[in-house]
Amino acid sequence: MKKILLPTDFSEQAEYALKVAASLARQNDATIYLMHMLEMPSHLLSGDTNLDVPEQLLFMKIAHERFEKTMAQDFLKGINVEITVETHKAFDGITQAIHRHEIDLVVMGSSGASGLKEMFIGSNTEKIVRTADAPVLVIKNAIEDFTVSNFVFASDFSEDQKLVFEQAIDFANSFNAKLHLLFVNTPNRFVTTAIAEQKMNLFIENFEDLGDHELHIYNDNKIETGILNFSRAINADLIGMSTHGRQGLAHFFNGSISEDLVNHSLRPVITFKI
Repeated sequence: MKKILLPTDFSEQAEYALKVAASLARQNDATIYLMHMLEMPSHLLSGDTNLDVPEQLLFMKIAHERFEKTMAQDFLKGINVEITVETHKAFDGITQAIHRHEIDLVVMGSSGASGLKEMFIGSNTEKIVRTADAPVLVIKNAIEDFTVSNFVFASDFSEDQKLVFEQAIDFANSFNAKLHLLFVNTPNRFVTTAIAEQKMNLFIENFEDLGDHELHIYNDNKIETGILNFSRAINADLIGMSTHGRQGLAHFFNGSISEDLVNHSLRPVITFKI
């Protein structure tokens, strides 16, 4: 993990995420790519040749002044940080930056969403979680020292999950964390304990670098609540899962379970795109 991208809007949640990114960068001798997408008026993003240049310069000046205050904070001392201010729409700018810098991890702050906002508006964080070609770590709350002792990786343990499981193992091993492999049993997708255990054991049998781990089968009404309740019960430091990009989540992660967890979990969530 040598390149960490952190998009910021200078909000409280973005600072929470930056502190986590700084902790990870310090542990891995990594570079943080700190990026702000200007919230420009539509005519400045449209390619209109009659641009109000003073207005554009003002937005740019404000962004750099905010970066100066950000960079002066003690928790960033000694860390290599590259700053960019761009005028793309936020989602497009972030996805382009992931490929341009060959990013290993995206760290994003989020306040979550509920009700109509969650249903109709969504957020850039949700879009990035759904589509990013790099793992995405979402931070909701202030964390003074980001360490992971107990990492829950929730899955249906189908064959396609193996494509991202190695990434989850690497992340767990980087913290010497215990990996809790979680299968959530629900009434409408019930399987016996024996079948679930057999499926999980077959899934992990060829992963030689799998360190300290446990298998768990947890019963709940819904997959999302099962993940949240189990993670609360063991006081997990991190929840991980896979995503299937724009096509939603197949098998275990039916519909938008990753986005729901990003919205509703107070614990950090990391997603890995298949």
